[in-house]
Amino acid sequence: SSNSHNLGACCGSDEKTYMVGGWAWAWWLITDIQRITLEIMTLQPKCEDVETAEGVAITVTGVAQIKVMTDHDLLAIACEQFLGKSVPEIKGVVLQTLEGHLRSILGTLTVEQIYQDRDKFAQLVREVAAPDVGRMGIEILSFTIKDVYDKLDYLSSLGKTQTAAVQRDADIGVAEAERDAGIREAECKKEMMDVKFLADTKMADSKRKLELQKAAFNQEVNTKKAEAQLAYELQAAKEQQKIRLEEIEIEVVQRKKQITIEEKEIVRTEKELIAMVKRPAEAEAYKMQQLAEGQKMKKVLMAQAEAEKIRRIGEAEACSIEAIGKAEAEKMRLKAEAYQQYGEAAKTALVLEALPKVTHYGFKSHKSLCLLFLNAVYLHVCLFRFNQIKSLLP
Repeated sequence: SSNSHNLGACCGSDEKTYMVGGWAWAWWLITDIQRITLEIMTLQPKCEDVETAEGVAITVTGVAQIKVMTDHDLLAIACEQFLGKSVPEIKGVVLQTLEGHLRSILGTLTVEQIYQDRDKFAQLVREVAAPDVGRMGIEILSFTIKDVYDKLDYLSSLGKTQTAAVQRDADIGVAEAERDAGIREAECKKEMMDVKFLADTKMADSKRKLELQKAAFNQEVNTKKAEAQLAYELQAAKEQQKIRLEEIEIEVVQRKKQITIEEKEIVRTEKELIAMVKRPAEAEAYKMQQLAEGQKMKKVLMAQAEAEKIRRIGEAEACSIEAIGKAEAEKMRLKAEAYQQYGEAAKTALVLEALPKVTHYGFKSHKSLCLLFLNAVYLHVCLFRFNQIKSLLP
């Protein structure tokens, strides 16, 4: 709560109890209860046409923030002073006190002191008035000067003079500041360039060191990677070799088993071939041998019989040819004698008589010789006919 409660005594007792916020027991119709606010109160003290130390009448307006102090002893003092009074009445008492101190202090200061340093003036008022209001249980939280003015334009003239002086000082200050700023800017630029150059140098050196370090790290990492890769490949090769050796051993065992099976199969096949092929083949070969020998003997006997037949036929033909030859010789002798008598006509007749036989047997054996012979005969006949015709001409 923002109120303080004063609980009076009962049955004629003078004992008082102070309760800041919270609650307390009170007897109805017996206990006397009074309240005082603990909220912050705002005051606006104003002193019009107050003469300063130089005799210039000015008007000053301030703003003050006050409140009742909650310390037990000071709260008791405040209750003695203000219990039963309203907030406006409390504010009026404190306001009169502040305005009195403000008026008294204005008479000791010049207009320039009041106008130029308001904070110092407000601090002075607060320090002077604080003990008095404190004895009433009131605390000044803050006090500031809100406004200062006069009716004779003294402050305005003072402001113009000060403004001109300030403007002059400001121009001088601006020129000096620009000069100093130029000098300082050049110095700053130089320092900046020096710092930048130094920073660039350090940066380049750091970058070079970083690159060298990175290169060293990369080399180390690549070396470790290569070693790890080589170790991995070597281990993998060893494992692969072990696996291959085991596979070879397995293949050898399997091959041995396969060879054993194949050998048994070969033995079985050989026995089967002997039983199924060799024995029947030997029997068939023996059979064929016996048949061939029988055929051979048959052919030999047949050839001997044929040879004997041919010999006998040849002997018969020879006898026949001999007889025919003798007959033909005799026939030729007689024809020769006739040819001697008839001359060329006989020769031509002989040729023509033999021509069919020569042609028949010649075409069977020697066709080209036969044709040559026929041409010769044809020429001979033509020549013979020509001589006959020539002999008949006169």
